[in-house]
Amino acid sequence: MDSSSTPQVITCKAAVAWGAGEALVMEEVEVSPPQSLEIRIKVVSTSLCRSDLSAWQSHAIFPRIFGHEASGIVESVGLGVTEFKEGDHVLTVFIGECMSCRPCKSGKSNVCQVLGLERKGLMHSDQTTRFSVKGKPVYHYCAVSSFSEYTVVHSGCAVKVSPHVPLEKICLLSCGVAAGLGAAWNVADVSKGSTVVIFGLGTVGLSVAQGAKLRGASRIIGVDNNPKKCENAKAFGVTEVVDPNSYIEPIAQVIKSITDGGADFSFECVGDTDMITTALQSCCDGWGLTVTLGVPKVKPEMSAHYGLFLTGRTLKGTLFGGWKPKSDLPSLVEKYMNKEIHIDDYITHNLPFDEINKAFNLMKEGKCLRCVIHMPR
Repeated sequence: MDSSSTPQVITCKAAVAWGAGEALVMEEVEVSPPQSLEIRIKVVSTSLCRSDLSAWQSHAIFPRIFGHEASGIVESVGLGVTEFKEGDHVLTVFIGECMSCRPCKSGKSNVCQVLGLERKGLMHSDQTTRFSVKGKPVYHYCAVSSFSEYTVVHSGCAVKVSPHVPLEKICLLSCGVAAGLGAAWNVADVSKGSTVVIFGLGTVGLSVAQGAKLRGASRIIGVDNNPKKCENAKAFGVTEVVDPNSYIEPIAQVIKSITDGGADFSFECVGDTDMITTALQSCCDGWGLTVTLGVPKVKPEMSAHYGLFLTGRTLKGTLFGGWKPKSDLPSLVEKYMNKEIHIDDYITHNLPFDEINKAFNLMKEGKCLRCVIHMPR
């Protein structure tokens, strides 16, 4: 494409969700040109995250194109974009970094006021959609919508990477793996010799385990009732696994019993507000810290006895592990390339784009960690 030409509408294949829990349908979609401060990306690889599954199963906005863990190549840029050019390799991110709002400049938060969580299925810049099928608008998801051969994102929701980085691997850093590592490092600041308990041994929980192991935690206890997940947990740093179904007493009491009063750090990676209370109860008095990473599908409100906090426990929430995407993701990519962190082992399945419904079924059945979906070249 001539860099001086004006980008035109692209027609391509996308997996469109028309209703809650309905199989995705391969549709011919029209993808509008990028507007001011936007870029259009040819998606190379994208992985399925549990939040995609949860939103698909709920009564969310439809029709919609899901997907947010992705890597690709810039196809065209909109007016005002100076950071990217055609041909650049990029990671997409579901929260952006405008670099100029109060949180972005504070150094205290990664929740950008301008490019924070997208909740309405529309572009940040003008509250419209860039997708349509036969003239009918199709909505975005998490500011990315990577289950499409081409997508449009705000330039603040993409991170440039070296062309030597394997795009089919690092797409996992767009969400799950980065979120888990950041929760252990940035949010909890796990200390050497500490005891850690992790509720939920999916990709996020096992990434917390990797982060805790690299920080020198002495015990990393994984809690999950899926035997398939428990089998491989030790390969990611988990030192022991607890199945709640094997005990009569509440699992929080079990954890307190085997840790002499509770863990130093507990992480809720399930997306269950009752589990947040259990995680709080499982960490110790005085300095016990609980970090919640999961996004609940139902019952968003939580309750906990005030005494848990009166005795010194702390509860913290985190989005994307506290990472500022543009500022921090390049260093994570570098750590991967230097073999300081592991990503490949989280990929349990690789599927072509036209088998995307199989990926959803594998995750529904608890048979995968991350399934990477490869787009046609």
